[in-house]
Amino acid sequence: MVSILAMIRIHAFLMFGLLFSAPGVAAEKPNIVLLLADDLGYGELGCLNPEGKIATPQLDQLAKQGMVFTDGHSGSSVCTPTRYGLLTGRYAWRTRLQNGVLTGGESLIAKERLTLPELLKGQGYHTCIVGKWHLGMLFDGKKNSGSKVPVGAKVTHGPIDFGGFDEFHGFHHAGQMYLWIDNDQITRHIQHVDMLPDLTKAAVDYIASRKGKEQPFFLYVPWNSPHSPVVPNEKWKGRSGINAHADFVMQTDDSCGQVIEALEANDFGENTIVIFSSDNGTSPQTSGRDQLLNAGHHPSGKLRGMKADFWDGGHRVPFILRWPGKVKAGTTNNDLVCLNDIYATMADVLGVDYPETEGVDSVSFLPTLLGKSEEPARKDVISASISGMFAIRQGHWKLLCGPGSGGWGDPKPAEALRQGEPVIQLYHMKKDIGEKHNVQAEFPDKVRELRALLEKQIADGRSTPGPRQKNDAEVVIDKMAKASKAKKAK
Repeated sequence: MVSILAMIRIHAFLMFGLLFSAPGVAAEKPNIVLLLADDLGYGELGCLNPEGKIATPQLDQLAKQGMVFTDGHSGSSVCTPTRYGLLTGRYAWRTRLQNGVLTGGESLIAKERLTLPELLKGQGYHTCIVGKWHLGMLFDGKKNSGSKVPVGAKVTHGPIDFGGFDEFHGFHHAGQMYLWIDNDQITRHIQHVDMLPDLTKAAVDYIASRKGKEQPFFLYVPWNSPHSPVVPNEKWKGRSGINAHADFVMQTDDSCGQVIEALEANDFGENTIVIFSSDNGTSPQTSGRDQLLNAGHHPSGKLRGMKADFWDGGHRVPFILRWPGKVKAGTTNNDLVCLNDIYATMADVLGVDYPETEGVDSVSFLPTLLGKSEEPARKDVISASISGMFAIRQGHWKLLCGPGSGGWGDPKPAEALRQGEPVIQLYHMKKDIGEKHNVQAEFPDKVRELRALLEKQIADGRSTPGPRQKNDAEVVIDKMAKASKAKKAK
């Protein structure tokens, strides 16, 4: 929980930012558009996987216009925790959510937590989310229990009252994708196949509505695609020649292109930072993985694993950033970065500090963007699987605190143990990007070193310099050991 003192500091920060945002300065601040695909793996884009078989011309063009990060990571290999980290700059495993995703209920973001949109609002920005929230939501004060939510229901614990956004158009999560929400109310029911086109239109319309206004804006577009339900519309059905998932990837690429085109059409192209990424890897369950592989398309590229796993295919994601006149076009960067880092980087872009209790797992990579540093800003990163098993990278070394995939991939953790595999894994990612050769037995000192680093960052409540913070809940590293003890206790 955030202390009362921290809450006072946050509100003071917001007041200070609003009071000292001069009218003439706001117009000079870059607009920020953040596009986030849902379940789109590292190997789905041509710019990262030239051997891929799915056409993604819009995002490949964005890559040519900006910087492509080849070692970008989400904080988790599943949805909710990644979104939490992106909006707060804090690892989600520091909260009550220790595994899996939310299906509803109260917001995972504490009311007192300073979110990225709130930080930007403090600097005079108008903030809007068009798309998927998936961080908790109540309808008329209740968690949806499966019954159909009526039009007119009041939405709380969503982007407006807990996320810090001025405007919201979209839905909560895939299981409730029949609902369309405007701000804090259910306004209509919608067919699954219409969600992506309607989100695209809402994002384009929002950009058009900002034309001629001096106030800068932050537009966050977390798409519903290519996550299930996999529903390419008639225009895109069959276009890939592979399967529905590949069609949906192509439609997602086109939607991103429409948003970028809207920026150009409304004279925002030159003064807008555009970021594209994904919340985690491609789903092995809904993507028709065998059809993709038979077509010669590897949704994780050369990486091992997919969504839910703590192998890199679960959490190494596409990461592209375009900023005309600031970021050199057509550049590739191999530094370690995390979606959490968008928080600190955007603050750095604006030259503002935030309270020392906030953004505790976020590192600014602005010097890298501007070509002013050859040293990677981030030295290490922690990612978690769907079961909450941890992986920590430092440099080229990666320690995985669990057996098997840690998630849905084969072998799953329990099966890996039955097969006699070690309970921990260690890989050198430069020499073994496919995580095929577990060298934990050969480098015990490195195992101890990375384990100690993980334990410290958990205990400190932060991974960045600053005063020690409290996690919201107990954080257990050895998940298999805990599960075994619980089983014996029964």
